[in-house]
Amino acid sequence: MRAVVTGMIASYPVGGVFWDYAQYAMGLERLGFEVYYLEDTGWEAYDPATGSYGTDYTYGVTFLKESLETLSRTLLDRWHVRGMDGTIYGMTEIEMIEVVAEADLFLNVSGSCLLRDAYLLSRRKAIIDTDPGWNHFVNYPNWDANPGWQESHGFRAHDYFFTYAERIGQSDCVLPDFGLDWRPTRPPVVLDYWQSAPPGETWTTVMTWDNFRRPIDFGGRTYGTKELEFVKVEALPRDVRSMMEIAVGGATAPRDRLRSAGWSVIEAKDVSRTAETYRTYIEQSRGECSVAKNVYVATKSGWFSCRSVCYLAAGRPVVVQDTGFSEFLPVGDGLLAFATLDDAVERIAAVEADYAAHSAAAREVARSAFASDRVLGELLREVGL
Repeated sequence: MRAVVTGMIASYPVGGVFWDYAQYAMGLERLGFEVYYLEDTGWEAYDPATGSYGTDYTYGVTFLKESLETLSRTLLDRWHVRGMDGTIYGMTEIEMIEVVAEADLFLNVSGSCLLRDAYLLSRRKAIIDTDPGWNHFVNYPNWDANPGWQESHGFRAHDYFFTYAERIGQSDCVLPDFGLDWRPTRPPVVLDYWQSAPPGETWTTVMTWDNFRRPIDFGGRTYGTKELEFVKVEALPRDVRSMMEIAVGGATAPRDRLRSAGWSVIEAKDVSRTAETYRTYIEQSRGECSVAKNVYVATKSGWFSCRSVCYLAAGRPVVVQDTGFSEFLPVGDGLLAFATLDDAVERIAAVEADYAAHSAAAREVARSAFASDRVLGELLREVGL
């Protein structure tokens, strides 16, 4: 069988983004699929070297090739990137169109790929909503208001609809469903790419501060990103014995204020320079402690982080803000949810009281709830494969 996985690796070439999309492709390979990677966002590319956006995809394409060469030799020969200006990298346009037409599955992760006429030829087109809230309040309404943007088809042109918002449809989850049958899914992790090395001494996380650039206004409410939630736990380092660190990006991040509160603050761009530096940072951490985007929490979405599943797979305990995921996931050992500062302090102390047990439990949570064969196997059954 053949699958096409879309993504934004060359468009946003940082370590975390690579793992977000590549684990779909590598996970499907392990299930016996002939996998191809397609990137056609219709938008600008980010260049970490200059910190700017533009139509030149050179940095991102180089990053993609180097990352694939390290982790998947087969994918190294099976990728196609179309830049914002129409420049083609990797496989030719004709070659990619032929692949898509014969694909058993076209997996549009994050809805990142424009659905051009040629891509509609795939017999099973599935979209995965990885960013509930931003998509449901901004992207999807914009698609409905501007059909045919860049001569493509919108999100409704897919055959199957998946979302990380596991609580969508419940009475207290305010995300609109647009009259579509959304099926819950989770970020997959390929377990054998993550190793349980001796743990470090510092709890960490990687985050971007205020990456919406402007708040979301919807239904009379305003939603934001992590900056609105982080203030709830900003005093955490003063209340725990463990060392706490944030690898943060974003020009508006209050780095000096966070340091004054006791956090070690480093730059996210250094941690995410390559797929390997990102993985090493996670594997050498003691665990992850993080908040979620305000829009995930306020909508009671049930969203869970693709970054956190990597910590779990590396045997690193995860203490994260609850978005409603505690209704579905095995919390308490290895994975612990909090709502308040006091909760977070208590959860960190519980892990430190029996770190070895929580480390082993974290790996088991990754295996039982997020392993790529389980997550993607369920998705494949949903689409009839």
